[in-house]
Amino acid sequence: MSIGSTSAGATVGTVMSVSEGADDVTAGLVVRDTVAGYSTYLEAERLAGRSVGVVLTMGALHDGHGSLIRQAAAECDTVAVSVFVNPTQFGEVADLVGYPRTLEADLQLAHEAGASVVFAPSITEMYPGWPTTPTTTVTVRDLGRRWEGETRPGHFDGMATVVVKLLAASGRCRTYFGEKDFQQLAIVRRVVHDLNLPVEVVGCATVRESDGLAMSSRNVRLDADGRAAALCLSRALTGGVQALAAGAGRSDVERAMTEVVSGEPLATLGYAVLVYADDLEPADDLASDRPLRLLVAVTVGPVRLIDNLDPRGAM
Repeated sequence: MSIGSTSAGATVGTVMSVSEGADDVTAGLVVRDTVAGYSTYLEAERLAGRSVGVVLTMGALHDGHGSLIRQAAAECDTVAVSVFVNPTQFGEVADLVGYPRTLEADLQLAHEAGASVVFAPSITEMYPGWPTTPTTTVTVRDLGRRWEGETRPGHFDGMATVVVKLLAASGRCRTYFGEKDFQQLAIVRRVVHDLNLPVEVVGCATVRESDGLAMSSRNVRLDADGRAAALCLSRALTGGVQALAAGAGRSDVERAMTEVVSGEPLATLGYAVLVYADDLEPADDLASDRPLRLLVAVTVGPVRLIDNLDPRGAM
């Protein structure tokens, strides 16, 4: 399903949407819905000597996205935000259909956080010929095969493919990704490196609710009991940090996290692992100085949730 195009001249609060052909926009938020219009806008910004920061999203924006936009705005002259619900990274049609689409609210949040332009294309703009799937896809074999990749076949291929398409349309830029989806961040970094894209990838700290739950568009699908149960993710990460600080090896660290999740009757464990942060392989040599990451995934009711933490940084 398409998130829809944005009509020329529409207004959302103080946000102004302008036609693709407008040459002089001095106020408000510019909205583009074609690749050509978006690319031309950002190229003009670079030719004017302005640096470009890009935040790629699937919409349903929350303050976690807002933090990415604000960091991009603090570090770049022009900030672009994409809002595109990418169909190729959904394994189930029901998940794609049920994904929240809140474009007007997204435009408002993006504008208030400091965005200059929002790219909100239709599915057929991004994938001409849809519903025929593209014959060219991007696959990161090693980083994409474990953890989320094992339980969501094809997800990372779809994600990596649309990221390459969006970054190609964006041109030379810095792009900002949250550490909450740590495996996604690792894959994006590898794709940019391996394909020599003219892009700097910036990882940004996870934004959490006051009770420790990582902000996610999926959180709105939790009922009150599920919301309370979801706190087992952050508790499990804390248990892993404590075990590592006490000198435990990888298996004991993972056992400590697993026990926390097992104590929550409404949560079903996907995985709770200690990995190297660069390649996401199991961290068996804790005497090395390689960066580490704790990863945990659980299902609460119908909602799959993930979280992660740098254990050494949390000690």
